Amino acid sequence: VQLQASGGGLVQAGDSLRLSCVASGRTFSTSAMGWFRQAPGKEREFVAGINASGGRTYYTDSVKGRFTISRDNAKNTVYLQMNILKPEDTAVYYCAKRAPYSSTYYLSSDYDYWGQGTQVTVSS
Repeated sequence: VQLQASGGGLVQAGDSLRLSCVASGRTFSTSAMGWFRQAPGKEREFVAGINASGGRTYYTDSVKGRFTISRDNAKNTVYLQMNILKPEDTAVYYCAKRAPYSSTYYLSSDYDYWGQGTQVTVSS
């Protein structure tokens, strides 16, 4: 499985961005996916997760109401729509495939494949 994230950039506070993550392989449509982020000097943190069908989504509290995770299984792609961006959203964003043995969505150890990351910078 290979994951390719894109869509990051430099924006102003209040702007929007949509991240995309394209997955290779045949397991995408049966795999839950997630987005994490890592700011300089901080640990990688969970942002959002989505189950295989797209019917269930999960978010960290700081992005609820502003970010939306979605997926298109026909395109092997998971998205992260980010609205009302804040300077504290600045980070490298990673998409990841949740491992079949995982019991949660919130830990890095719940995921077995990771994309290369895309930089999101929000200026004030």
